[in-house]
Amino acid sequence: MTSIDPGVFKAYDIRGIHPDEVHEDLARQVGRAFVAYLGARRIGVGHDMRPSSPALAAAFIDGARAQGADVVDFGLIGTDMLYYAVARGGLDGGAEITASHNPKQYNGMKLVGREALPLSGDKGISDIRDMLLGGTLPAPAAAPGAVSRQAVLDDYVAHVLSFIDPAVVKPFNAVLDAGSGMAGLVAPPIFERLACRTTRLCFEVDGTFPNHEANPLIEENRRDIVERVVAEGADIGIAWDGDADRCFFIDGSGEFIAGDFVTALLAEAFLRKQPGAKVVYDVRASYAVKDVVARYGGQALMNRVGHAFFKKRMREENAVFGGEVTGHYYFRENFYADNGFIPALLILELMSVKGQTLRELLAPLRARYFISGEINTKMGDMRLVEEKLAGLAGRYEDGHTYRMDGFSAEFSDWHFNVRPSNTEPLLRLNLEGRTPEIMAARRDEVLAFIRA
Repeated sequence: MTSIDPGVFKAYDIRGIHPDEVHEDLARQVGRAFVAYLGARRIGVGHDMRPSSPALAAAFIDGARAQGADVVDFGLIGTDMLYYAVARGGLDGGAEITASHNPKQYNGMKLVGREALPLSGDKGISDIRDMLLGGTLPAPAAAPGAVSRQAVLDDYVAHVLSFIDPAVVKPFNAVLDAGSGMAGLVAPPIFERLACRTTRLCFEVDGTFPNHEANPLIEENRRDIVERVVAEGADIGIAWDGDADRCFFIDGSGEFIAGDFVTALLAEAFLRKQPGAKVVYDVRASYAVKDVVARYGGQALMNRVGHAFFKKRMREENAVFGGEVTGHYYFRENFYADNGFIPALLILELMSVKGQTLRELLAPLRARYFISGEINTKMGDMRLVEEKLAGLAGRYEDGHTYRMDGFSAEFSDWHFNVRPSNTEPLLRLNLEGRTPEIMAARRDEVLAFIRA
């Protein structure tokens, strides 16, 4: 067996450079351990468009079958399609071979159990890692499992469209950027059912990413869509990451929309239809989220960051929707899983119902809430990370403070959260002020303390 690098087992997935860190033998062994960990009898496997993904998926399937599980091979699909297929089909679990938004040399695996509940570093991924590195993987089954193939695209398209009334959507001018990723496969049959006029960028599915990387959070990867939105006077721009489980929005002026504000708009979209519903939002978010939820009669529930924590909390509370500032949006009627197309449809429907462009929808939020965005600071080591968090707690003890996720402090006219990275000695600051001047001054103050 090829050696296994323990560093590929991350907080939310398995990921690394192919073939040095993530290779076919690893995929085969993870396939076996995944089935053994879950005690699975029937699982699903899909893969993205990276050149290495089909071979990794085949190896994972071989391993799962060797451990006795029957496998449904969904072929080329996005991550949120895999979640849908696992939950809808009542499967014991599933794996998507993908490195999401990472550059082309990366690949990996996202793993879920029944009802698309995610495996994480705390539960599942660490167990699989320990099983493989500790040599405790059970012996293969006496007889291998069977494999079948199943197409899911048509059912998936119908499912995501069920969240809106497609006939309501007006003929907006929309620029779409698939980033050469899985949205190039999924977006066309969805937008063919809408009245929108679309300009489509990077829709040829190509895991070498010939135009730009499929990570819209990086400004240079948004350059093409921003230029086209402005040039065409478009009403909205929508871009997806590589495995298409996240979407990002650009307004008509070419400005990128923070995930806090998208969460607030999506909360409004749901609460207009379901007054009093619960909405889960993350500890980093702008006050815009809880204020909008309150305005529309809902209940806003703050939560720690991470999809495993969001999906658990939403189930416990029967929340209709959950949103993270990084662009992960979760939906009760989507088996509590995140999705990259439902948000786009809901925003287009909200624009149509209110008769406004995206920029007009956002104007009241931008006039009242002033956010720093996430600012990262590399630290020397994890010891220093903990020292800085403790120091922040002492410095800002006169505010309302809590340690739900990292350190947070609230004051009358500003608030902030600083949380450590899951994978490296890094601190992430998110801060909001009641005026641009307060935000800038307090941002610089907290950053100066972190970086001193």
